[in-house]
Amino acid sequence: MSLKAVRIVWRISLLNIRSAMEYRTEFLLNIAAGAIWQVSVIVFATVLLARFTGMGGWDSSDVLLIPAIRMLAHGLFVLVLGRLHFIGRQIQEGMIDVYLVRPMPVYRQVQLAYFPTNAIGDLTVAAGLMAGALSRSHLDWTVGRISYLIAAVLGGMLLEAALFAVVACAALRFPAADYWSRWLEELLGTFGSYPLNVLPKAVGGLLTYGLPLAFVAYFPAAVLTGHGHTTGVPYWLAAASPLLGVLAYLATRLLWRWSLRHYAGVNG
Repeated sequence: MSLKAVRIVWRISLLNIRSAMEYRTEFLLNIAAGAIWQVSVIVFATVLLARFTGMGGWDSSDVLLIPAIRMLAHGLFVLVLGRLHFIGRQIQEGMIDVYLVRPMPVYRQVQLAYFPTNAIGDLTVAAGLMAGALSRSHLDWTVGRISYLIAAVLGGMLLEAALFAVVACAALRFPAADYWSRWLEELLGTFGSYPLNVLPKAVGGLLTYGLPLAFVAYFPAAVLTGHGHTTGVPYWLAAASPLLGVLAYLATRLLWRWSLRHYAGVNG
């Protein structure tokens, strides 16, 4: 992206933020809605710390790191790349046809469509959860471990973006496929906060190799807490989770370009 393109993105982003803040009450309610939407994670963390000493062979403080990584990765995804989540609606409204005639990449226009106010609430909850997880952790947070944690969060963000990008590509051909994004979000929210070794092996395998949810937070947390050899996959694969997130995101960008070239319009 050229310097001129960066300036345009920055100016449009500022305009979107100003537009979102035009109605202050609605702006604050959207932030609150983003935080309230994650209340189940807060309840899970509270019950875990108050009632249980651990889960699946993990200490409770180690388990807490899983939802902390997932929530922070999810909040960043919603803030930076989350507009793909609503691509089905933009396709049905014919906005993609409009984007195609503008002198800016369609993917960029999709991401600049509006400012996701609810992401502020998501990130507020995620930051609080991460702070709590780190304060209760008994790990020695060396430079290497901190660097891996940052890489894990960014890799998780990119992997989640890649998963929703696949749905977006399907929606370019079949607009009704947008329903899959809700199903995907439910799966991420339901299974993303637990050690997958507490689930049946068939389910754990599906969430590892079919829908690679395990690479978002479970495997990185396992590597950080010393459980990397008990995840059921080779240690190097679990440790490579951040890199796999980057590769998956780059692959889905290529898939997006291919899908866009074959886009036939909202009416097919």
